[in-house]
Amino acid sequence: MKLYSGIILAIVGALLLVISYFTGLVDYNFVQFLCALLIIAGICTHIYVNYKKPEYDAVAD
Repeated sequence: MKLYSGIILAIVGALLLVISYFTGLVDYNFVQFLCALLIIAGICTHIYVNYKKPEYDAVAD
């Protein structure tokens, strides 16, 4: 689950943007800021988690 946490954050931010459009909340800056923050945090988290992932170690027997 830790591997997908960044992608989940970005998708939640995008879904909130779509939901706010259909509900008419596009006039409120805090909603747009929250969505942008979630998307940016999701991208950064995804990059960080993949950077910290250990490479596959091919050991010949």
